[in-house]
Amino acid sequence: MKVEKADVVVIGGGVFGCAIAYYYTRNNPGKKIIVLERNELCNAATSRAAALMTRIRPRKAFIPLALETYHAVADMEKQLQESMDVKTVGVMHVAAADSSVNDLAALMAVAAEFNEPAEYISVEEAHKRAPWLNTAEAIQIGYIPGEAYCDPYLLGTFYARCAKLQGAIFRQGVTVDALLMDGNIAAGVHTSEGTILADMVIVAAGAWAPLFAAQAGIGLPMAPVRSQYWITEKAPIFPAGSPIVLLPDAQAYARPEGGSLLFGVREKKSYSVSPEDIPADIHGFPFSPDKGMHDLMEVIAKLARFFPGIYEMGLQHYVAGFSGYTPDNNLTMGKAKNVTNLLLATGCVGAGIAVSGGVGRAFAEMAAGHANPYDFSSFDIDRFGTVDPFSPEWLERCAMARSLKKSG
Repeated sequence: MKVEKADVVVIGGGVFGCAIAYYYTRNNPGKKIIVLERNELCNAATSRAAALMTRIRPRKAFIPLALETYHAVADMEKQLQESMDVKTVGVMHVAAADSSVNDLAALMAVAAEFNEPAEYISVEEAHKRAPWLNTAEAIQIGYIPGEAYCDPYLLGTFYARCAKLQGAIFRQGVTVDALLMDGNIAAGVHTSEGTILADMVIVAAGAWAPLFAAQAGIGLPMAPVRSQYWITEKAPIFPAGSPIVLLPDAQAYARPEGGSLLFGVREKKSYSVSPEDIPADIHGFPFSPDKGMHDLMEVIAKLARFFPGIYEMGLQHYVAGFSGYTPDNNLTMGKAKNVTNLLLATGCVGAGIAVSGGVGRAFAEMAAGHANPYDFSSFDIDRFGTVDPFSPEWLERCAMARSLKKSG
């Protein structure tokens, strides 16, 4: 088995791993970064994402990260001389309860704080923009025109393609067997093709990240929780340019998808799995034996208040994947305390596509020995104390966090 040396080695070739390589090579020419992916780049959670590029959120710490994603898209399109075809259709927040009205007012204030255009619109205007939407119960509707969605696989591969042009090394079909630890120092990785010694190791392994963290003695506070969505048959009530719609009182979201409607709900009991029980290749993994229909039927009445056509509309596709959730629905990432030369780009809580630019920039800077340009204090991996990320109790806590989630 061969032994080689790198400045940085990244475990995982999803959107986070590819974004880190993009920023690291852009800002550190001549340095050697290797990204290891045991399957194909962006083939797991990234390619299965609903890919809402939401910028304005109740959790303000996410916003600078998401804004950076938009900057990255523009820069990469210029570099590759190609369009990513990001759909800037805006988002409508539909408030149908007093608590949601208050939450919407707070969100509109956040938009103003970040100089993001936002306005309240009439129910008539909302229905015109999204003809499938029943606005009868809406009290207030906020519209933020700058929000968008994208093809998540394209975003991930744009990061990778630009990174390769800048000198990054990507190895697909290579399995990382173990972290190499020298006491409390991460010294590299052992792979199916040999050993890579590195000055910095970054874990960006999605649902499997807790397995690698455990090898360094870290109980990583996140759990793989299923995200699932459906895509309807095509119909004229789903115009391609209609906005994203967030329905907090139905715990649902929707966006156009090529003349159809893509929508997701927060089921009553979200499904979480120990990282130890997830196969290396999730294609074919039984996320739901009935394609999520039991979960959908449990909450369909709430959704039908706003989308009455759901009862008659044919469903053409079902998509499911794992997101790394936490009990407080905050990202879990940063430097590993008590372990040197190890960074953890993990715990995306369903926002990985949106925040990928900021995450990539942050970890590239930290890997180069610079200060993190963003405030990660609310993402601290030690904020829950000692955690057993494989215990049923922990998995249930993280699953419940997704079930109770209302915001997009």
